[in-house]
Amino acid sequence: MTVVYANNAATAWPKAPGVDQAVAEKIAAIPIHPGRAGFDAPDPETDCRKLLARLLRVEEANRILLTVNATHALNIALHGFPWRPRAVALTTVADHNAVLRPLYFLQKHGKIRVEHVDVDASGRVDMEKWAFALKKHRPQLAVFTHASNVTGSVNPVEEMCALAKSAGSAILLDVSQTMGIVEVLPQQWSADMVAFTGHKYLLGPPGTGGLYVAPRIDLEPVWVGGTGILSALPDMPPDLPARFDAGTPNSPAFAGLARALLWQREHPPSVSEIESRARRLAEGLLSLGVQVTEWRGSHTPVLSCTFPGCSVEDAGEMLYLSFDIICRTGLHCAPLIHRHIGAGSQGTVRFSLSRFTADEEVERIIAAAGRILA
Repeated sequence: MTVVYANNAATAWPKAPGVDQAVAEKIAAIPIHPGRAGFDAPDPETDCRKLLARLLRVEEANRILLTVNATHALNIALHGFPWRPRAVALTTVADHNAVLRPLYFLQKHGKIRVEHVDVDASGRVDMEKWAFALKKHRPQLAVFTHASNVTGSVNPVEEMCALAKSAGSAILLDVSQTMGIVEVLPQQWSADMVAFTGHKYLLGPPGTGGLYVAPRIDLEPVWVGGTGILSALPDMPPDLPARFDAGTPNSPAFAGLARALLWQREHPPSVSEIESRARRLAEGLLSLGVQVTEWRGSHTPVLSCTFPGCSVEDAGEMLYLSFDIICRTGLHCAPLIHRHIGAGSQGTVRFSLSRFTADEEVERIIAAAGRILA
């Protein structure tokens, strides 16, 4: 029996066609570093920036910093941000530890105060509470996720950004769960920084991610070191992206991401088909008595559930060992959201589909759930 892979919110599989070949070709090629060898050479990092700028519809590709993942991008944004004394950072209980832990670190060291906004039973930000918190705390920075990695609920980010701007706040948006499957428009939304990863719905390899930084934001580098250019300077070069390009880049991984971005551009996903399969899964599980987190509104193909009379760990183990279904169990690195969506301290069983998930695979998950509950 073939394996059903339903853990794409963690990392996508399969990758876009040709990604593995692009990575292998770059590893096998003689290393030539553009800008550091005295002549022009193939430059996957520049290719990635141009493709990403087109996807994000931003004008300046050089303002996209390439990182090893979204976590590093978020740390660059949060630790490099020009915090005022006693500044407030506003986030949500839906956010991932990639946001929560850097904020906690900054608060623990007396640099900021962190406030959290609640979500509703679907995991979507409560907009009344969002507006109230902005008015009450006047945060210097609002940082929030585009979509919950636990429930798949997509937040109304355009409205959230508009309210944050009205309150005088800068904006850091985490689009790790949406980039490649939901439209992300930083300039239209007036988002100041956008952090993303390459290995989820962009279908690229692990070890890739990035941060878009709007021209109005001036970050301090978190890491400093060799850049291969302007080496006589005691400080990092002043211009982007070189100011944040310390050390040798992971060119093979970015060659793979560039290949994935090209393939995605030529083969855009059918969002309606993906949503239809995710909805069928939610409805099928509900019909069996599985407790599915409230499903409504705009959604990524992610859902969380619990099996009555069965721990989430046991359910996940049975799904894999007995039915060859790979999902995810636990808190999903988003520990604050679970009490708001009716889940316990163990977290949830999470299924996350992709553009490659077939109808018969959805039916296999539903049938397996029925066997577990029988």
